[in-house]
Amino acid sequence: MRYRITCLTPTLVGDGQKLAPIDYMVWRDQVNVLDQRRIFKLLAKGPRLDSYLSQLKRSEKLDFASWGGFAQNFAGRRIPFEHPALTASYDRERAENLFIPTFASTIAGPHLPGTAIKGALRTGAIAGRWSHATMEQVTARLQTERVWRKVASHAEGDALGGPGSDRMRFLRVVDSTAISPAAMKIYLLRVATLVARGQRFELGWKTSSRTTVDGRRPDDSTPLFAEMAAPGTAFEGEWRESEFLKQPEIARALHWKQPDRRHVFESSNRFAEGALAAHAHYAEQAGLSQVAASVADLQKQLGEIRGGGGCLLSIGWGGGFHSKAPYLDTQDETYRSLLRQLPFYARAMQTGLPFPKTRRVVFLGNQPAALPGWVSLQIEG
Repeated sequence: MRYRITCLTPTLVGDGQKLAPIDYMVWRDQVNVLDQRRIFKLLAKGPRLDSYLSQLKRSEKLDFASWGGFAQNFAGRRIPFEHPALTASYDRERAENLFIPTFASTIAGPHLPGTAIKGALRTGAIAGRWSHATMEQVTARLQTERVWRKVASHAEGDALGGPGSDRMRFLRVVDSTAISPAAMKIYLLRVATLVARGQRFELGWKTSSRTTVDGRRPDDSTPLFAEMAAPGTAFEGEWRESEFLKQPEIARALHWKQPDRRHVFESSNRFAEGALAAHAHYAEQAGLSQVAASVADLQKQLGEIRGGGGCLLSIGWGGGFHSKAPYLDTQDETYRSLLRQLPFYARAMQTGLPFPKTRRVVFLGNQPAALPGWVSLQIEG
């Protein structure tokens, strides 16, 4: 069998690498990634190598006036900006904010790691088994166990089984085949936040200095640039299900119900449904009309995907809390008390604002328009 992942919003599944501002030049509304090996070989034949290395050492960005010819003639890749307005945003931004995370790739081209797909399915499967009672059990365990990792692993094991009896073992998702690099673009994202104004909330945009600017002035906030697969991009790869582990007697020995991908897909769809409802409420509170329309379109597509035997997933970079945490009810006081004990979330919980109060938002046509990382998964054959 084979799977087909189709990107519904701009999606980045990264390789852990970033393009530094001295690795590329922006020219003609595109990022020209320099082939430094070729450049070094060329300059080593003459006296300019020392000058080039000196500029690399002291520069935050490469001087296009001096070295722009390399962007034209020695670019290993040329990745277009999603919109010409991104060039102006790049020009006025400080170098420390211009590191661009890149899509997972091989020599053949960009590909989607199977672990990203199975990880999203696993989150959905856990979400289908966690409840308020799970949060109470975690709270009780924290009275005797102060290592959060152990507490979380116990809760995950209770949901899906331990290492030898994990209910996801019957699924194997192979990395997708490589696709054309032409499917990739550089997108601009900004971090939206909620600002309390009396009894209501207003939109704000975050800056790198942890301050917030007015929602009507997004250009004053800190931009994030990322290499992402454009909506409509499709990744295909091999999908395997262990017939041995699906045998009734083996499933009974492992204390499983009959393994079936339909159960996993339905749990993932219910998880996506809850996450989209939370995003829709957030977009309404923040007055992000285009984002709200995008979420509504995803909710409509969820029904169609579910009817076709597939599932809707949030994968990769930028999905935020609601794509990683299997429990979505952030109004549950037991859950909130747990989050207050985590240093990373404690400050946000103390504000009393809706949690989480931020979202990474993709700008399309230089306007806030979508949430990153939403894809559909279908099994063929």
